[in-house]
Amino acid sequence: MTEDSEISLERPRLMTIRKAVENDIPEIVEMIGLLAAHHGDVSEATADQLHRDLFGPAPWVMALVADAGAGLLGYALLTPLYRAQQGKRGMDLHHLFVRDGHRSHGVGQHLIERARNFARAAGCEYLSVSATTGNISAHKFYEQMAFIPRPVTGMRYLQSLAE
Repeated sequence: MTEDSEISLERPRLMTIRKAVENDIPEIVEMIGLLAAHHGDVSEATADQLHRDLFGPAPWVMALVADAGAGLLGYALLTPLYRAQQGKRGMDLHHLFVRDGHRSHGVGQHLIERARNFARAAGCEYLSVSATTGNISAHKFYEQMAFIPRPVTGMRYLQSLAE
């Protein structure tokens, strides 16, 4: 989809940015799928997995949602980070998504501002975010939100732990 083909919907009169609750899981899973599709990927995330990771006995991530009353307009997923050499805590804005038609209305900016506040309250000294190399509109957006681009300094490796 190109930005030119995007439909703009009327800005909701009231939007609340809040921590996700269990009832939000179906809409968040749906939006995770929409974000994956936007990048040409397929989401494998399930409601059970998201419930485990947001609300289980050992929560792994935190989600913020933009709630307009009649449904969720977007979400942000935060995961903890740590820079051992500096002894600094951080948060990764792992996902930021705003539904089609609601972009360019400030929803993403409000989600980022709440993510900053949450990270500061958790004792974090930095917030990071990444965007794919070709996603120029995301690069511009993050730079407008005072994120500083950092060069890639090496390869990232992955090893499956499934037996």
